[in-house]
Amino acid sequence: MAKADINKPVTLHRLKHSYATHLLESGTDPRFIRKLLGHKSRKTTEIYTHVSQKSLQKIKSTFDDR
Repeated sequence: MAKADINKPVTLHRLKHSYATHLLESGTDPRFIRKLLGHKSRKTTEIYTHVSQKSLQKIKSTFDDR
């Protein structure tokens, strides 16, 4: 933590959440994320993979195709 200059408390839960979020933002299928995290239910994975601003900005309007 000191080497990375991270001053916030870090827990395994936060690391898992960050990992899932980065995978989702890079386009990884949520089904694979669920498998990697060991979740049986997709609802559990959805808790970890919140929607980020970066993901929202990638959405293209269907009106842009006209």
